[in-house]
Amino acid sequence: MARDGLLVGELAKRTGVTRKALRIYEAGNILAPARRTRAGYRVYDPDAPGIVAFVKHAQSLGFRLEEIREIVAIRRSGRVPCPHVKSMVHQKLADVEALRRGLRAVLRSWGSRRDPSAVVCPHIEAAGSTNRKEVSKHGR
Repeated sequence: MARDGLLVGELAKRTGVTRKALRIYEAGNILAPARRTRAGYRVYDPDAPGIVAFVKHAQSLGFRLEEIREIVAIRRSGRVPCPHVKSMVHQKLADVEALRRGLRAVLRSWGSRRDPSAVVCPHIEAAGSTNRKEVSKHGR
């Protein structure tokens, strides 16, 4: 049988992701829907390894699948996604800075008296109210 593309197992092996991940990417419209062989096997387009590599790299930078789907959809529509990605990166940096401030507050609290009414960890609970304020400033 001649086929132009990769079976799900071949794509998984080549890209280092699981078959389940590939199905998730397909269901989430990140990977183009696989064609089916007569026997019902999935056959992915030749560009699928590049898309999967992009997904892995984007995830390593903190992008969620929902965000990756947006980026891929922009590209598929024939537009360049870079301006949108730049905006997303700026937001991610703001989120990371807010997280850093919250974590620093936790570390600073180690020198202070512990609250005996804390439910689990007084340091995290004390910093939690500060961190929630920071995150809400950034629209989350």
